[in-house]
Amino acid sequence: MSLYLSYFLIGLLGGIISTALMTLTEILSWRKWGLHGVFEWHENQTITNHLFNISDDKKNDIHFKGIFFFHFLNGSLAGIAFPFIVSFFFSDIINNIISLLLLGILYGFVLWIITLVPIHKPITGLSPWNHPLGHTPALASLGGHIVYGLVLGFIILAFFRS
Repeated sequence: MSLYLSYFLIGLLGGIISTALMTLTEILSWRKWGLHGVFEWHENQTITNHLFNISDDKKNDIHFKGIFFFHFLNGSLAGIAFPFIVSFFFSDIINNIISLLLLGILYGFVLWIITLVPIHKPITGLSPWNHPLGHTPALASLGGHIVYGLVLGFIILAFFRS
């Protein structure tokens, strides 16, 4: 199997597993604050409503299939990118446990900054910084992304060390 195919497959697997664990942290936020308390889910719900022309009387129904389809699609794509980024730009830390785990955490943080913060308000109409539920959902979202990056870093570390 080619090296690039290996990177693709481990990134895909890592992205799926990392997204699943991130999702578990988000369930707590959803139970506490509802859909608006989980930024990624709220965005995916809004996107699902627009893409599938869901009628106004059904827009408040939670569409878990659409939410989780987009959530795992995004997590998988970001997961696929990570081993390529590590091998091309950070090859000197591939076998350093702490450095690779920290890079994973940084990756989760960067994903949160570049994929969530600028798009949340345009998609949902709610500012992540001036949110009706306060700052806690933003911190919960950041925490989920940190979990995602840490788990992804661990999986990629295991791959590179094998």
